[in-house]
Amino acid sequence: MYIIHNGKVITEETILEGYAVVVEGDHIQAIIPEESINEYKAADHINANGGYISPGFIDIHSDYIETIASPRPTSMMDFHISLREAEKILISHGITTMFHSLSFYREDVFTHKPMRYPENVQRMVDAIAATHNELHLIRHRLHARFEIDNVSEVDRLIQNINGDKVHLLSFMDHTPGQGQYRDLEVYRQTLQGYRALSDDDVQTIILERQNMKCLSIDQIKEIADIALAKGIAVASHDDDNVEKLDLVASFGTTISEFPITLDIAKKARELGLKTIAGAPNVMLGGSHSGNLSAAEAIAENSIDILCSDYYPAALLHAIFTLSESYSNDLHEMFMKVTLNPAKAVRMDGEIGSIKAGKKADIIIIERMDDGYPMLTATMVNGALITTTNYRTN
Repeated sequence: MYIIHNGKVITEETILEGYAVVVEGDHIQAIIPEESINEYKAADHINANGGYISPGFIDIHSDYIETIASPRPTSMMDFHISLREAEKILISHGITTMFHSLSFYREDVFTHKPMRYPENVQRMVDAIAATHNELHLIRHRLHARFEIDNVSEVDRLIQNINGDKVHLLSFMDHTPGQGQYRDLEVYRQTLQGYRALSDDDVQTIILERQNMKCLSIDQIKEIADIALAKGIAVASHDDDNVEKLDLVASFGTTISEFPITLDIAKKARELGLKTIAGAPNVMLGGSHSGNLSAAEAIAENSIDILCSDYYPAALLHAIFTLSESYSNDLHEMFMKVTLNPAKAVRMDGEIGSIKAGKKADIIIIERMDDGYPMLTATMVNGALITTTNYRTN
């Protein structure tokens, strides 16, 4: 049993002061008044030192594992080692549940990433599934990001869904001229930023990509139905017009990842979709591809969830940046990385908030003198995973 005290408790409704959290076994037993903690004499007491006692972060979109598994275009590390090394990094940033976002591409035209070859994607899918029955630090889940021109891999995707290896499914369309790359000049600059290509080379690629055979609407709906029948949430990606939102909503989609404009983010929420933006977008002051500003959309109450996308440290920093630099409610910012993503992926009955009966995924966040947020303790399923002590000498 643990008593976590002397901190500000992030609950589903508010930030409580003068209360402590009781953890017994792998669950939260109760939230009690601070003056009652001495009644629990047999418990180990964890002092939050005035910091925030928060639910562990739930990151439902991040391709960070690709960088760990393949740090160079010609280097491939052992996948089981990669997951174990990645989780040590992720836990240090407060991420207790990670949806590793693997890209099921037909062809990645931007970079030579061996992690995106079909055989390597499947190896990582299997490695993530294996963690459920092995020693591990955090909760590993799979977010299958399926590019709609990858028609030859549909059967493999369905096999993984039916084999309970997929926990979130999104459909992606990176065809130039729409979505993330609706501005063809941005597409050209992005391509030439990765590869030495002439303008003629880029034009050839654009025409090829625009004429690729893609899944039909009926095929996408069929795959979505299979996922939904398994209780898997389905997401759309880079929504850029109302017609697309209406279409994906008709498939049973409940998440809109990275809506391209503020108007589309607002419309997605009107349709009942949970909207996601990247926390790095907050730290950078805007989108790296010139699209929606996450901070602006949050100010307009149009983003429900923040994900780390490609930079795990961003979740922790974005919370406080949005509160202190953009005057957003701090409690609401915490919800964007805890309870809201848990609801989106249908895990809120078990994790995502500090509430009696839920799994004890808890982190303690203290602040340095300059305001820098530091993670000083992490608990997953009631097990104290890490404690960190900053020093001055």
